[in-house]
Amino acid sequence: MNTSKRDALFANPLGAVEPFQFNQSVVDVFPDMLKRSIPGYETIIAQSGLLATRYAKADTQLYDLGCSLGATAISMEAALGQLPAEQRLDNFRIVGVDNSTAMLTECERVLEQFYRSNSSLQRHIDLQLESVEDTKIENASVVALNFTLQFVPEPSRNALMARIYSGMRTGGVLILSEKIAFPDARVNEQHIEMYHAFKSANGYSDLEIAQKRTALENVLVPETLDQHQARLQNNGFTQTSVWFQCFNFASMIAIK
Repeated sequence: MNTSKRDALFANPLGAVEPFQFNQSVVDVFPDMLKRSIPGYETIIAQSGLLATRYAKADTQLYDLGCSLGATAISMEAALGQLPAEQRLDNFRIVGVDNSTAMLTECERVLEQFYRSNSSLQRHIDLQLESVEDTKIENASVVALNFTLQFVPEPSRNALMARIYSGMRTGGVLILSEKIAFPDARVNEQHIEMYHAFKSANGYSDLEIAQKRTALENVLVPETLDQHQARLQNNGFTQTSVWFQCFNFASMIAIK
């Protein structure tokens, strides 16, 4: 994986901007795109691993739904592998799911590199090429939806959440990270402006910001924190909390 390749997908005028897709062009620049486009991304990924050390159980499955290049799955694997010997888990599996062939092909290369560099770790990560809407959740102690639900069609989100809850063990954790909207239009616009300032500070031009926003329109559909928490509670999660927020990006946990 060439993590140094800079995202310039929207640097030149495109005329008609096509809807955003997770294709090979995106895969080639994805690490740089995430780092420069999502406030707190690296913190969220790192703490997803830490959360796994708290909630993962032996003889269960951990899911990274919408895994892209496997960052969350790798964070979980690394964090669990660094536990003291007496605390390490036996017989667990981390399932990375994505519907992009290009993403999973590159993800497998990333994983091979990760395990070569961490030869003491046993591999627990398996990859599945499918839509998260079709994934069967079974015996799960940890489920991560890091910046994935926002790409699921709105009418399908409740059914996905219901299946996640049904497939989780009591005491399991759902990590849900999303770009969010705000019910107050003025507050919403303020956060959008600050987010664009964040991207500008990271080297994106006004043209890049505008064209990517157009590409994501109706592809990435954000919801408010209240909407997310209501869906979680309506599907049975009794304890939900926001643990991270920066501008219009947030991460929450929900316990079954």
